Amino acid sequence: MPTNKPTEQFTIRRQVFKLFGAGFHIYDPDGNVVGYCKQKAFKLREDIRIYTDDSKSTELIRIGTRSIIDFGAAYEITLPTGESLGSLRRKGMKSLIRDSWLVFDPKGVEIAKIEEDSQAKALFRRFMGDYASLLPQSFTLRAADNTVLATYRTHFNIFIYKLGITIHTDHQNTDESMLLDDIDDLMLLAIGVLVSAIEGRQN
Repeated sequence: MPTNKPTEQFTIRRQVFKLFGAGFHIYDPDGNVVGYCKQKAFKLREDIRIYTDDSKSTELIRIGTRSIIDFGAAYEITLPTGESLGSLRRKGMKSLIRDSWLVFDPKGVEIAKIEEDSQAKALFRRFMGDYASLLPQSFTLRAADNTVLATYRTHFNIFIYKLGITIHTDHQNTDESMLLDDIDDLMLLAIGVLVSAIEGRQN
């Protein structure tokens, strides 16, 4: 029987055997590489770049922090030109138990929140060590009116970290390449990359 399960528009897969920093390939639904992310190592301020491929010849997005990284740091998401797409701020101590982020537009206005699936599952993952992979993570991005904009789901794989991104097209504007309510598609991708990078650091 057919299902109504939405298609994952992107899958982010961590690059294996990388000695310093972290690398992630980004795939479309057909398995084609449509992006590559480079997270620099040994940086007191976060510096993540997203390129069209691993040649790193064309840059798409930058993710960085203004201050030294901490639980409450704001992560600025910009185009290579410096134009802001928005920012994310982790909800400090609360994220020690259950990951939660606030999403802001370029003017600094809070427009959405992304949160781990449930507190019970989050606690299991944090205290079960190597067994945490038995319960893949999922995150939901909701607008201020509680509308679901996107979901981020890790795939069950004990060897390779993979995160699928589903953009809920029911809430997109007519031009699908433009805004999803107040959040650009590139912003949605950047959120997935940031979640992947932070999760990688925690593991």
